[in-house]
Amino acid sequence: MKEKFPHRKQLRLKEYDYSQEGYYFITICTQNKKHILGKIINGIDKPVGANCVRPIMKLSKIGHIINKEINKISKIYDNIFIDEYVIMPNHIHLIIEIEDGRTQFAPTISQIIKQYKGSITKQLNYSIWQKSFYEHVIRNEKEYYLIKQYIQDNPLNWEKDKYY
Repeated sequence: MKEKFPHRKQLRLKEYDYSQEGYYFITICTQNKKHILGKIINGIDKPVGANCVRPIMKLSKIGHIINKEINKISKIYDNIFIDEYVIMPNHIHLIIEIEDGRTQFAPTISQIIKQYKGSITKQLNYSIWQKSFYEHVIRNEKEYYLIKQYIQDNPLNWEKDKYY
């Protein structure tokens, strides 16, 4: 008797070279969306000329490991840069920039994320990750700035976030 499993939606664009120059918006979730990376607390953020209370992310021990590993990505890959990121209680958002001038080894977004998740799993001795990740190829400057603002405002909009 043949069991029927739910069909997994294809997340990547067919025929797209995910090692090519550009900006990519990435979301990586914890397994079962567990809140293990930290918590949102009220904090004080002082923009120039004003005082305002904004929620901020207080990282857990695992959250600090996540943060350290995000900052190592650009050291591992010559032409890869983390343009913007936020760590939330159960997911992370990143804008990854791939610059042209590829070296002999031009990693794809999937290879970068696999290495990143694997490094954290090795340090913890268990996986905290949901299978796969979400990506969006940023196609123009307007889209780039909207996504960047979304990432920056994510702690402020936490309770409205679909990953909450």
